Amino acid sequence: MKDEGNKTNIRLLLQAIIVGICTGIVVGIFRFGIEKTSDFWLHLFELAHQNPVWFIAIIVGFIMIAVIAGYFVKQYPHVGGSGIPEVKLQLQGKLSLHWFPILWRKLIGGILVIGTGLFLGPEGPSLQLGSSIGQGVGQGFKQNKLNSRVLLATGASSGLSAAFGAPLSGSLFVLEEVFHNFSPIVWMNALAGAIASNFVVSNLFGLHHALAIPYNHSFPINLYWHLLILGIILGLLGHLYKVGLFGVKKLYAQITFLPKWLYGIIPLAILIPIAYYWPLITGPGNRLILSLPHMITKTGWGLIGLLTFYYVLRIVFSIVSYDSGLPSGIFLPILTMGALIGATYGLFMAQLGLLPQKLVVNLIIFSMAGYFAAIIRAPFTAIILITEMVGSLLHLMPLAVVAFIALLVDELLGGKPIYGLLAAAMDTNSDHKTDYTGVADQMVLPVYESSKLVDKKVADIKWPEDTRIRTIRRDNDEIIPTGKTIIRGGDMLILEFDSSQRGRVYSEMKKLQGVELDG
Repeated sequence: MKDEGNKTNIRLLLQAIIVGICTGIVVGIFRFGIEKTSDFWLHLFELAHQNPVWFIAIIVGFIMIAVIAGYFVKQYPHVGGSGIPEVKLQLQGKLSLHWFPILWRKLIGGILVIGTGLFLGPEGPSLQLGSSIGQGVGQGFKQNKLNSRVLLATGASSGLSAAFGAPLSGSLFVLEEVFHNFSPIVWMNALAGAIASNFVVSNLFGLHHALAIPYNHSFPINLYWHLLILGIILGLLGHLYKVGLFGVKKLYAQITFLPKWLYGIIPLAILIPIAYYWPLITGPGNRLILSLPHMITKTGWGLIGLLTFYYVLRIVFSIVSYDSGLPSGIFLPILTMGALIGATYGLFMAQLGLLPQKLVVNLIIFSMAGYFAAIIRAPFTAIILITEMVGSLLHLMPLAVVAFIALLVDELLGGKPIYGLLAAAMDTNSDHKTDYTGVADQMVLPVYESSKLVDKKVADIKWPEDTRIRTIRRDNDEIIPTGKTIIRGGDMLILEFDSSQRGRVYSEMKKLQGVELDG
């Protein structure tokens, strides 16, 4: 029986590697398409500087992109946005999608939209592309419900890994923020897929760090007070970003002169003067981030004002762009805004003589992690992600300090993970019961130390209807529970129920535990 279980795990691992390879190929095409499309539009804007007639081609092209991408979203609404909230709901059993219609529309729509230079990123769409491939592989191999979700999560991990060239943070993000499950079957397959996809993309684009920012100076302990101030600023501005994101959504909802699927025309129209006057700051932001180390070698209040202007423009227009519903993500735009905050704060303090100018580049790196932690609410991913993208272990301690302070500030302000909020806004049918299928499904849920289930007997808990505890994993043991079994913090509950009831069971367990399962 044990040998059969090992064979099943090995088969699943091989399928996870297949998911990673396929995802690496698709996301590689995605990245290549965005890069070439971006070069095309930048060239057109250069021509427009020489001859304004080229604006006609730009305007016509942008309208065509808005119509094509908008039509994709009209056909399949879940093609819009980053796709991460959809993946979260799929893993919770609250959303069912057809993988192939999402896959090709997201691929083409994302290339067209992100390549224009809107302040949008490819990382969220890459994650959804990977999850769609994982779903397709699971269906192709006729996997059961549990293993299908593992492959879906593996695809999500592989997609993010391929987008950033960061396999550790790709798998960690899916475990920490998307799947909320650190069981061996999940993390082992997620990591295998992430490594496979990164291997494929590395062979396509070369092995280099996505944000290789050069710096050679450690941040001294006696200047850590800067990290406290910076963390507070990042937490406040990160919280403001989330408030703004949902506020602009409400403004879009009041627009009556355009159908919803054509909202993309608005940010594309605004993009034209931005791309004409400030081409450097267009796109996801990696070009701008990599230019900051050169920019901060200069001094003066004028440069500080310019960076502040860039940040204000980036936060406002990234929200306007994302809330239009076009296929796109916010990962890299968030890192870009964090980098601008760090550069602005650092130069401000250097101008006052309170910080050596050579350390400003350090603050750029720290701020990317802090802003990401405040908005996404995945601090471990933030630390590992920046470490992998920059390619240095020199900054782990200050990264952790800034990320923790920023996260704490957002927590004190009542902030929630942005993808959890987006998923909750999308989940309008979570309380609707569906007909029973008669097919068993399983869910693995961690029992946190703060859970209301801790130290209670199984018999004393009112479990969701038609749900039973199959086993309890405690350390390396599997316990067959009885009514007298006491639940401990750190336990992993394996629940069994009808496959049609997964969303309901998840929601009820979330309330029963009295803690946020969403991170």
